Amino acid sequence: MSQTDSVMKENTDQKWYDEINLLPKACEADKINEQLLLAWNKFLEGSEPQGIRTLILNSWQRSLQHNVNPFSTIYDKTVTEEELAPILFRNREMIEIAKEVMQDLLAYNPDGHINLTDSSGVTLCYCGQNLTPIGSILREDVQGTNCTALCLIEKKPVYIVSGENWKIDLRKRYMQCAAAPVKNARGKMIGVLTLTSTQDNFNHQTLGTVHAAARSIRQQLILQDLLSEQCSILETLNEGVMVIDSKGIIKIANRYARQVFDEFELIGKHIDRELKPEDTTLLGIPPCNDREVIFNLSSNVRINCLISLVESPNGNRVISLKENQRIRDITRRVMGVGASYTFERIIGHSEKLQETLGKAKKASQSNSTVLLTGESGTGKELFAQAIHNNSGRRNGPFIAVNCGALPKDLVQSELFGYVDGAYTGARSGGAPGKFELAEGGTLFLDEIGEMPLEAQTSLLRVLQEGEVIRIGAAKPNKINVRIVAATNCNLIKAIDNSAFRRDLYYRLNVISIPIPPLRERSEDIRDLIEFFSSRICNSLKKIQPSFTKEALKTLADYSWPGNIRELENIIERLINLNSGLKVDISDLPEEFLQKETIKQTDSDGIYHANDILVNKSKNRQSETRAVRSGSVSLEGNEKTYIIQLLTENNGNIRKTSETLQISRNCLYNKLKKWEINVSDYRK
Repeated sequence: MSQTDSVMKENTDQKWYDEINLLPKACEADKINEQLLLAWNKFLEGSEPQGIRTLILNSWQRSLQHNVNPFSTIYDKTVTEEELAPILFRNREMIEIAKEVMQDLLAYNPDGHINLTDSSGVTLCYCGQNLTPIGSILREDVQGTNCTALCLIEKKPVYIVSGENWKIDLRKRYMQCAAAPVKNARGKMIGVLTLTSTQDNFNHQTLGTVHAAARSIRQQLILQDLLSEQCSILETLNEGVMVIDSKGIIKIANRYARQVFDEFELIGKHIDRELKPEDTTLLGIPPCNDREVIFNLSSNVRINCLISLVESPNGNRVISLKENQRIRDITRRVMGVGASYTFERIIGHSEKLQETLGKAKKASQSNSTVLLTGESGTGKELFAQAIHNNSGRRNGPFIAVNCGALPKDLVQSELFGYVDGAYTGARSGGAPGKFELAEGGTLFLDEIGEMPLEAQTSLLRVLQEGEVIRIGAAKPNKINVRIVAATNCNLIKAIDNSAFRRDLYYRLNVISIPIPPLRERSEDIRDLIEFFSSRICNSLKKIQPSFTKEALKTLADYSWPGNIRELENIIERLINLNSGLKVDISDLPEEFLQKETIKQTDSDGIYHANDILVNKSKNRQSETRAVRSGSVSLEGNEKTYIIQLLTENNGNIRKTSETLQISRNCLYNKLKKWEINVSDYRK
């Protein structure tokens, strides 16, 4: 056994190998064909032929059953041109690979013919003699017994000598055939490779050679599948990938990389000469991770990217890159930053508020810096978001920074960013600051009066020059950011105390918008209560209560030092603690009850406290007697008054709660609080 035979047998699990030794020698071919002719004639006469391989005899019987005329012209049936076009398209990858293999195979059989068919027996291509036109149908039910048809049925390598063919025209050619199945990467049979050769060139190695050629086609199909899969992965990656050779020539650039450099042709170009990386060369830098590189593509086009670089064993360099702008967009999405409030969502109809809204709407149409002033809790950030959403920057980012919450030693790195190695502990590759993250949008600087003086100097430069210098960087970066600042402190007083820069104040105070406190827009309180009640009840899945006129008046008359933030918290507290469907004046917190206490002095010098309950009593004279002592506390008066009403009403809860104008649940809470046993007052 030759070395080729040994390798073939070792690399296949097919049982067809033993049939190779049965192939006729060239000197015996004529004798065998004569014997086959006699057997074929006997078969056609209906007799049982002798000395015929079972494989061939079974095929003859099927050909007879299919009524295939053995005397008809060979290859007389072909597919139409309309049918052939999609067949060729579907098999284009196999055809392209097989053509080169078939040419190599033909070199050992120069007088032969090699054809490739698909899994339905349609000829896709050929080389050598024109024995099988493209589009010919070689199936057994069309052409009868032939080598390609047998391979399609048996799904394994087969051979056939001329005398074993069904049609007489094939028998007269005195050509021997060997065929092997072509399989795809998943092992599915997708075609047949057939070699037709003269008797002199056909030997016991021919079948193995054809099988090896078919396996070679499959291996290349597997490699093609892997390559296509890798290309698909490269194309779907959400980062750019470029491969350059040892001379710096770009060999591969995926979709993301092409998008980043969309105006430039990449493939075949020198990466450093074409993309012009600033202060470095991608051919010369060592392998790195997330290194910031600026590409100066032209005088007007600068692209800032983070790159990672590795070297492959063959000397190529693989570069992955992510555009900084996209990284910032992702960062903003992860952080959940953005502006949700619009002017329509700011509640209130008071004249003071409408005047402020008018100023803010005009300011939104400009790119000038805005300074929002007002007490804590008045809604300065809501106005900042509304200004952003009503401006031409509405599709850009909205970044909010509380300057008072930033540590003094980190405020500059948070606002302006830093480069790799700027200071001990700095993140590798550096990091952008809030100004860079807000590129194309709005940066809201809340509590601007709390910013350290050192950071104020850097902020002044940003406002003057429109550029940011990262900590440790040598060159500034141009930015396009609108500043909206806010403060609840008196900046003029801070300037006098040398806590705030006067020149920065003038830079910030281009458009000044004072936000009115809630006490100056008390007519908006009812609308705000309705809004907060509805939202909080939806969140807590509770039925929204109503507020009595007395409760609403008390809330409207309150000074609200915490402004809208305080109002929202009070409403949430009332909804959580109130068990009824109505909020009365007695349900309000203690600070509101104290504000409602009215001190009245009689002619004898005695005053009446706890007017909330006293004014609602049906028996003012008895209530007055109950609280006739200047040393008695307000809470003590309440307990005494409740006991008096229970005594008068014989412990009747309904009458007592009606007299007090509070709910029975509220009265029960007070009874529990004062440890009053109702049964003690029932007769």
